[in-house]
Amino acid sequence: MVRSTFRAATWLALSSALVACGGAQSADEGELPAVCDAYLGGEPEAPFQRAVPLPVSQDAPVVITGATVMTAAGDVYEPGYVVFEDGALTGVGAGDPDAIPDGAVVYDRPGAFVTPGIIDTHSHLGVYPTPYVPAHSDGNEATGPMTPQVEAVHSVWPQDPGFQRAVEGGITALQILPGSANLIGGRGFVMKPHDGALNAEELRLEGAPETLKMACGENPKRVYGGRGQMPSTRMGSTATMRQAWIDAQAYVDAEDEYDEAMTEWCEDGAPEDDEPDEPGRNLGNETLAGVLRGEIMPHIHCYRADEMLTQMQLADQFGFSIRSFHHAVESYKIRWELAEYDISVSTWADWWGFKIEAYDAIVENAALLHEAGVRAVIHSDSAIGIQRLNQEAAKAYHAGLRGGIELDDDDALSWITINAAWALGIDHLTGSLEVGKMADVVVWDAHPFSVYASPELVFIDGVLEHDANAPTAPWSDFEDGQWPLLEEWR
Repeated sequence: MVRSTFRAATWLALSSALVACGGAQSADEGELPAVCDAYLGGEPEAPFQRAVPLPVSQDAPVVITGATVMTAAGDVYEPGYVVFEDGALTGVGAGDPDAIPDGAVVYDRPGAFVTPGIIDTHSHLGVYPTPYVPAHSDGNEATGPMTPQVEAVHSVWPQDPGFQRAVEGGITALQILPGSANLIGGRGFVMKPHDGALNAEELRLEGAPETLKMACGENPKRVYGGRGQMPSTRMGSTATMRQAWIDAQAYVDAEDEYDEAMTEWCEDGAPEDDEPDEPGRNLGNETLAGVLRGEIMPHIHCYRADEMLTQMQLADQFGFSIRSFHHAVESYKIRWELAEYDISVSTWADWWGFKIEAYDAIVENAALLHEAGVRAVIHSDSAIGIQRLNQEAAKAYHAGLRGGIELDDDDALSWITINAAWALGIDHLTGSLEVGKMADVVVWDAHPFSVYASPELVFIDGVLEHDANAPTAPWSDFEDGQWPLLEEWR
């Protein structure tokens, strides 16, 4: 496959324009047009740079000592140390570090606990921000059941006060998703919650794969059935999805045929009067094609076991992999199948009963999944719950222990750190305290699974974004002027 789903159209259009404007030699002059570079062994960088990262830099090296270090990588050091510099972890281990970097800020915290930053795989911060009013309702493009062309990033309001609240709860990365009104709701947005962004693109977690939000069950059929349109039933939902994947496969086939034709054309010397016609571009099919090619990770809102199996059958039929089922309160019923397909489950500790498809939930769900070898994840789906995901993981952990399931602290910690990172395709970047990973670190004033614990220090990319002992100005302009004036802000 020569072309990239996300960048090829930009590159080919620009190349064609260069040829038309004389920016490249024509075949008559003995040289192939620049567009052929991509088809004859070259792989030119696309000129389009999607993310514009917010400039963040760590002021000085940081050393944390004396605390219990829970790595989420299988090791617990009592006491241990963590060292990071230039946004990356450079040392993690037992006792004290062999050397302190010059100019380092040292935090000696006996009795404290250090963990990786918490990652929430399912949030609507920014697309349903605080205050929740109709003018801020940007999470569902509920004008049709299939909207794969939209992207959550274009609805995210970086001034949502919820981002600062989340960081105060230990969150260092999160996925913002469209809502669940649609069968295919659009692309997700994996981000780091730094202070100071004016545009959501500045917060994109560089290196994170693209994701897609899908949904089954009561929500889509209620929304569109209530309007007298398809889908109004689960069979209608499945048929609509199947047709979307059929159309996407045809789109992929057309692109592949074009790539083959372009390769042959370039190999034949690129005769001017015989250049293949490029297929038309469609944003929705482009997204679905990315899923079929393994470039975009599907995350599916789905409660019932039977519907999850149906989605797995669709994935088998069209040859793509599901990355995570969300909510998935009946996933314990099919945990062995989920383990076989290597599908993670992003669920709650104990939400249930708020609609019929949530009635058969059990508090042992996450623990049973973990026992079966499934990557269990505790998510929030809540601007409030995101502030205490450590407590949510603790509830699920102790429910498992009471159910006779063998678990330890590291297992439960993985549910809000490294497993969540895997679900988002960023486990090679963050999610555990290992040398070389991003310096996303939380220092807790008590054991993180204690109801009394709260984050004392939260570092994101090595930057201290929350210090419970130091007054901080509100991140959001919406709140500025509403808090008591503190001289330290000036």
